[in-house]
Amino acid sequence: MRRARWLAPWKDSTEKPVIYHCITRVVERRLAFEAEDKEQFRTYLRMYENFSGCRVLSYCLMGNHVHILLEVPPMKAGGLTDAELLQRLREIYPADAVKLVAKELQAAREAIRDGLADESYAAAIHERYTYRMHDLGEFMKTLLARFTRWFNTHHERTGTLWESRFKSVLVEDGIAARTMAAYIDLNPVRAGMVTDPADYRWSSYGEAMGGGAKGNGKKARAGLVRALMAHQGYAADARHWAGEVSKDYRMILLAEGEEKLKEVSGAGSGIEVKVVRRGMKKEVVEAELAQLERSREVAMSKMLRCRVRYFTDGAVLGSREFVDGVFRACRERFGAKRTSGARKLRGNAAAAAGTLWSVRDLKKGIG
Repeated sequence: MRRARWLAPWKDSTEKPVIYHCITRVVERRLAFEAEDKEQFRTYLRMYENFSGCRVLSYCLMGNHVHILLEVPPMKAGGLTDAELLQRLREIYPADAVKLVAKELQAAREAIRDGLADESYAAAIHERYTYRMHDLGEFMKTLLARFTRWFNTHHERTGTLWESRFKSVLVEDGIAARTMAAYIDLNPVRAGMVTDPADYRWSSYGEAMGGGAKGNGKKARAGLVRALMAHQGYAADARHWAGEVSKDYRMILLAEGEEKLKEVSGAGSGIEVKVVRRGMKKEVVEAELAQLERSREVAMSKMLRCRVRYFTDGAVLGSREFVDGVFRACRERFGAKRTSGARKLRGNAAAAAGTLWSVRDLKKGIG
């Protein structure tokens, strides 16, 4: 029996972001995707992003699996206008099909104007399409199905392409979303394909730094701004990328300067710093360490170069308050003996312990 997917209890809120890390793998985990396949998947990814009203905050397309950090905003109050609906339809439907819908809507509006029908007539036309919008399951289902049809035709194959239904983890905005975005963008580094994530074309960071198919990378930069800064009220706007946002994210990805320093941490809160380069004074080392250790960035960056199972199987990831809040809202999913939701991260994720928490207490494969 399948577990019910973890969906945000506040999914209809206009104030609190709803963010999911989605992971799907090729059947038998075989290496199936070449450069052309990844480009086509990215094309469909952007098409369905525009159609659905969901936002791709970060992504990485690997040879046998896909990661997407997806924000799912609610439908705006009052729904879409006819013009907005038609614009969305143009993202995934042929022009002739959209023209037919436009004529149908026009006829419905004329009937309503003449008193021959009420608003439900036009609403029913909208609902044929809008049920697939602003919805996690519908976004992933339609995206993966569309790509499967293309892939099977292009490679003269039949049958399923994905090994099972996609996984998803509910992610808090702020440090959890920022960490998850970096974890996604570092996939090709962990796989030994590149040393700098900017060099991998089929990821959000690679697209942001090198441009996408159209050569500008604006969509990717906008998504990363939202992933990194949503908790501060930033919209998905690429204009915020230049400057501190991009510099801070690159420091997370590359752990710049960590080779300069060596720290020995005891059980207490103090940190002993040892000089690791001849001629470097202890005071200088301490100053550099203080700068690099903002919010434990160096340790977190090291962690992101390891496989962290909590990021794919933890179900809910965020601060202790966030995870406990989701637990309370979904209390019926647990036995009577469980009294709290947040579980401490261990294994490869130990660097984030006390900062990030999971709703699942994983026992195996955590490093």
